[in-house]
Amino acid sequence: MWEGRRDSWRAGAAVAARLAAAEARLARPLPPCDAVVVGYPGHADMPLARVLAGRRPVVFNPLVSLADTLVADRARFGPRSLAARALEQIDRVALRAADLVVADTEANAGFLARLADLPRSEVAVCFVGAEERLFSPGWAPAEPFTCLFVGKLIPLHGLETILAAARLALDVSFRVVGSGQLEALLADRPANVEWIPWIDYERLPGEIRRCGCALGIFGTSDKAARVIPNKVFQALACGAPVVTADTPAARELLVDGESALLVPPGDPEALAAAVRRLRDEAELAMRVAAGGAEAYRTRASEAILGRRWRGLIEALL
Repeated sequence: MWEGRRDSWRAGAAVAARLAAAEARLARPLPPCDAVVVGYPGHADMPLARVLAGRRPVVFNPLVSLADTLVADRARFGPRSLAARALEQIDRVALRAADLVVADTEANAGFLARLADLPRSEVAVCFVGAEERLFSPGWAPAEPFTCLFVGKLIPLHGLETILAAARLALDVSFRVVGSGQLEALLADRPANVEWIPWIDYERLPGEIRRCGCALGIFGTSDKAARVIPNKVFQALACGAPVVTADTPAARELLVDGESALLVPPGDPEALAAAVRRLRDEAELAMRVAAGGAEAYRTRASEAILGRRWRGLIEALL
């Protein structure tokens, strides 16, 4: 129902009508199965999934809270608005309808449990990972050294910090790939920042393998401290060195100076210094790249996460 609309989510009669139509299409008997898994963004689907599943267990992998994302992070709705209250209720109903909630980090698991007043034992953790049919090793940085950012231009990612770091490191090239609500900040970007609003998903691995380093997120919100974004897993899977914010979530997977360079959130001086280190110290860049690839292989690869998911579902059965 959100296809082609993710940057302009709105509340209102039209949205309600699309939601009702989508739920009507889902309201049919399930095929033979032992368990039902509802993924992101299936918050509104959870009540129906619960009914259709009957006595079979339902696993919910929400990734985010809708209220936290659309109110606190993206500021689509005011914190006291009717839409905000509705989103909070949708979050709680969806989380409570599951036999097991699977979060992407320990930090996010604690947040979701508190949000829905669930026992922490009812929220498991499994990293996001990357699609290895596309994102595979092969990092071979091209000249000139370029810092690559890929993602939605939303507050979570800290675009302001990236642009401020670029102004402090005018001798370093930056490439920003993406669009979103903060793209107006790029209007007066410095000359060392290239902006590409969109590239095909299948081309992303090639971009990552050619970059000098891959940038994660640098926002200062509570949500930014709880998540490890897709782009970080994708970069690690490709073997590129990663620079991202030093947060509780990042520390669940990465070690500063070994598998990534971690910098204080919202600190452009630290980010500028980190990317210069990777440009100027080839041995450090190689060590961080290899450490990141090893962290991915042993903690977040498809083989590891597949076994984790299978174990979680089998435990319910």
